[in-house]
Amino acid sequence: MADLAPDVETSPFWDGIAAGELRLQRCDDCGRAVFYPRALCPHCFGDRLEWFTSPGTGTVYSYTVAHRAFSPSAGEPPYTVALIDLDEGVRMMSRIVGGDRVRIDDRVELEITRLGGDDSPELPCFRVVEAI
Repeated sequence: MADLAPDVETSPFWDGIAAGELRLQRCDDCGRAVFYPRALCPHCFGDRLEWFTSPGTGTVYSYTVAHRAFSPSAGEPPYTVALIDLDEGVRMMSRIVGGDRVRIDDRVELEITRLGGDDSPELPCFRVVEAI
């Protein structure tokens, strides 16, 4: 994985991860949550985006199991990559950690993890908390 290089738009997100939080943006014009971090709302093109802390809970929309690591910092395969529908209404791609059994519609919660060991960046991952 390339080194993470936070910029003016993504720094609050990565600062939140370092603090153990999932920070998202909300548009002050239309009220909708936004992910990934950006300067303009993708829904109404408003530029009044404010940061807030998400509880980090959601539902598995889809998933796949990778049997080959794309980089050393990805951790050991096999591993599960999922699309998570966060409760705030945004969809996020992330890893599922802490088990190998995942199903669509499982409830998940945030778990910040270093996937490739102590020298790897902290990343927002999710753990199944309520299987269907």
